[in-house]
Amino acid sequence: MNKKVCSFPILFALLALLIGTCAVVFPASAQAAPTSTGSITVSGTVARSYDAYQIFSANVVDGDSDAKIATDLAWASDAVRDAALPVLHSAGMPNSQTTAQEAAEWLNTDSHLTSALSAQLARSLQSSGAEPVALNAGTAAELPCGYWLIVADDDAIAQGEAGTAPIMALVGGSAVTVKPKAATPKVQKHVLEDSTAAWQKAADATVADDLYWRLSATVPAGLTAYDTYTVQFADSMSAGLDPSKVAASMRVYVAAGADGGFDAVQTGKDGRAGTEPAKGWTDITAQCATKVAADGTFTVRTGDLIAALGGADAFTAGARVVAVYDAPLNGACSHGIAKGNSNEVYLRYPRSPFADQSGDAGFNHTPSDDACAYTWDLALTKRGSDGDKPLAGAVLSIADDRDRTLAADGTWDAEGKATATTGEDGRVTVSGVDSGKLEVRELKAPRGYTAFEGTRSVTVKAEGLDVDQVAAAKPKLTITAESPLRADSADGSTGSLEASLINTPTGTPPSITTGGFMPSTGDMAMYAAAAAAVAGAALIVVALLVKRGGGSHKE
Repeated sequence: MNKKVCSFPILFALLALLIGTCAVVFPASAQAAPTSTGSITVSGTVARSYDAYQIFSANVVDGDSDAKIATDLAWASDAVRDAALPVLHSAGMPNSQTTAQEAAEWLNTDSHLTSALSAQLARSLQSSGAEPVALNAGTAAELPCGYWLIVADDDAIAQGEAGTAPIMALVGGSAVTVKPKAATPKVQKHVLEDSTAAWQKAADATVADDLYWRLSATVPAGLTAYDTYTVQFADSMSAGLDPSKVAASMRVYVAAGADGGFDAVQTGKDGRAGTEPAKGWTDITAQCATKVAADGTFTVRTGDLIAALGGADAFTAGARVVAVYDAPLNGACSHGIAKGNSNEVYLRYPRSPFADQSGDAGFNHTPSDDACAYTWDLALTKRGSDGDKPLAGAVLSIADDRDRTLAADGTWDAEGKATATTGEDGRVTVSGVDSGKLEVRELKAPRGYTAFEGTRSVTVKAEGLDVDQVAAAKPKLTITAESPLRADSADGSTGSLEASLINTPTGTPPSITTGGFMPSTGDMAMYAAAAAAVAGAALIVVALLVKRGGGSHKE
């Protein structure tokens, strides 16, 4: 009988890192008699059950310093030997070496037992006639002594978890506990706020304007057991978002390393995201597939990220994946902050190194993450300074910060030539607009009133959109105006803003006109004060004339 002692210090240094077991060492003195079985427990929440393949049988005893000693190594079965030897020979073990002792010693030399090699062994064993032993997570099991390869049962891996590299465990002597480490990706979603050119959890926008969304995934470092690795973004948009531009606008980028930001492209204050990848990022759009359903849900499936990054060595450090697309607000969108227009995503990722990635069955998914877009409504009412009554027939040019002007049908004219006319209620409504500054010119005043000269602005401000989570977003909506425009009210819940444009009757003396830059509130009070000041000045002049006249009479 072969009594050689197997020493695996390098191999089990790796195992100690993965599962907390101690290295196997040469015996320094006589040890306790070996037993025929040993206890093993697989802990953790990665999977409910595992398959355990015995690679080598051995006599195992506990040594000093919590080490274990294995002697009399033999292949666990002919099927295991036939499945393992081609993998080991392909990995560099000399073809002349075929015994269990030789295989074990080679695995221990120069750290040959890598995560990738353990995964290759598991694949070969799974397709061979080797019979595994089923282990239930958290339950101690008695196994024959020797070296066992512990592989998570793919169908029993928990949602939100991922099976990683198989674990080699030495069973025998004192009880063994192994704990597979999960390494799952994460996903985030952001929307581009044009006023800051920043990706945020919340932003506001004008209906029908390009609105860019960013999906970002982090693949953790250390996934060395995978031959290929593909992820899928699964996106669900609310009814207020238009999916028609998604497929054509979609761009996907990848960068090596799990650490770092997600600024894959440049952004501008014109509200647009660029397409040229930033330094360190690679455009992989051509390798990806985007499928948009009629209800606005869509998926973006990447190609093999390992190949895209140039090989397994680069992928070992993890990866970042970014997808950017355009989905504007549509006419059915919610206005105000009470509901907003949400956009949600989760990420599908390979369940384990052994999962079939050709379809959807081999994937688990992350929790979802969301971002939200808001829009506002502004009603501008034409009023007379003589009683604040609404006035019809005023022709206005209302321009946004992109030099577009509001048309009578509520759309924006890119050429800046459109105008809007106040109706019988004196109102012009600007529906579904971004925060920012609107410039107003009065081209024609109602009959009997004087148009103001030049341009005046109405400014809508939304604060509190830059938050860490959408649930924390409680935007504060305010409105200010330049006289003769007047800011009246702002209701953030409904997104409704009210402002007035004050006209003075024709023939009103210039000294009391409200056409100057007076405060945006209290215009009527200021008008009364101005009138009183003029009347006071007239009385002073009369008094002076009376005084002078009296003096002449005495002479």
